[in-house]
Amino acid sequence: MKVLFTSLAHHTHYHPLVPLAWALRTAGHEVRIASQPELTDVITGTGLTAVPVEWSLGPVEEMGLLGALHDEASAHVQGFDFAARGDHPWTWEQLLALENVMVPTLYGALNNDVMVDSLVSFARSWEPDLIVWETFTLAGALAARATGAAHCRLVSGPDISVRARQEFLRLAAEQEPEHREDPTAEWLERTLARIGSPDGYTATMVTGEWTVNTTPPSTQLDLGLPTVQVRHVAYNGPAVVPDWLRTVPERPRVCVTLGSSAADTGVDMRKLLGGLAELDAEIVATADEESMAAEDLPDNVRLVDFVPLNDLLPTCAAVVHHGGVGTKATAELHAVPQLILAFGWDTEVMGRGLEEIGAGICLPSTEHLPEAVRTQVRRLLTEPSYAEGARRLQEELLAVPSPNEIVPVIERLVAEHRAGAGPVPRDTYHS
Repeated sequence: MKVLFTSLAHHTHYHPLVPLAWALRTAGHEVRIASQPELTDVITGTGLTAVPVEWSLGPVEEMGLLGALHDEASAHVQGFDFAARGDHPWTWEQLLALENVMVPTLYGALNNDVMVDSLVSFARSWEPDLIVWETFTLAGALAARATGAAHCRLVSGPDISVRARQEFLRLAAEQEPEHREDPTAEWLERTLARIGSPDGYTATMVTGEWTVNTTPPSTQLDLGLPTVQVRHVAYNGPAVVPDWLRTVPERPRVCVTLGSSAADTGVDMRKLLGGLAELDAEIVATADEESMAAEDLPDNVRLVDFVPLNDLLPTCAAVVHHGGVGTKATAELHAVPQLILAFGWDTEVMGRGLEEIGAGICLPSTEHLPEAVRTQVRRLLTEPSYAEGARRLQEELLAVPSPNEIVPVIERLVAEHRAGAGPVPRDTYHS
């Protein structure tokens, strides 16, 4: 079987794909990873074969409009209340506005015509049986539709955009026919026609014909989608375990990391670390050492440029982070209580979910920092219920099939879809 993975050109979007890609590869299947050239070295660094696909906005990019569009989209999307509670938390107007922003400035920009054409061209020449795409790379669904390949979506965090779209479609059905706009479907339909696809738009182009979900079942949104549950396997990229991490810490160790989203959180790392000085704990903070070295840091802070979280977190009693899916998933894998500094998009949904399970705390990134962070970290370290909740979440995750164990399930689903067997039942699949 030939399997084509495709990802947005950022390591945080690509890394969750790696364990499944290797599981399929070691099962004897051919695997290729398609992304923009910026990700080529990252892909080949994982030992897999890269397929660079073109991506360009030409004059628009040169004029700097891409950055302006991205800023506009980020502000609107991050400010959208994805964590709304209640049966009907959003209005038609709110969801239509969200679609009208996300389609041109996120989905359309990240999957522009040049990129789609390049991916489709490769898919037509290589003829994959399956295309696996991460949430933002809808070009994977377009390429599958153009070539007849089966396709699935890999989800590694709360499925907030699909939940919002399901409500959008429900409310759209209540509108007068002349007002039933659907920007996502219209964009995908236009693109399918442009690339000469024999098939038109279907809802699975947004959801995948099935979803592969790496998050613990109790943290998932109930969307009624056909789902293959798979255990998260931590992958942090090329890494070396430093000497200091090879000995047991003398005091409770707390990891503080804001990942690549540090600028978006609005959190001042220096103030944050200063606020943790009073804790009887060792603070390991991942940050740019060069920019922070000149600052006076508390004696209990160890500053590092990078350390593999899969090696650091097993030694930690708590972690403070920005809601990065990789950080959250690795903490769950190692039963580490979490404090999420929510700053928009899916981070509040993550944080509130951990609170409901009893495995962590959610704190808006702008709320009374750094004092509030110090108070909540002290709770994580001293209240046993958080460690107990984290252990329950770990047990749930470890009971889920590994990437190797779901390979036969993936093979069967591909055979069914390639044979035109019709929709997959809604039940979650297990090997």
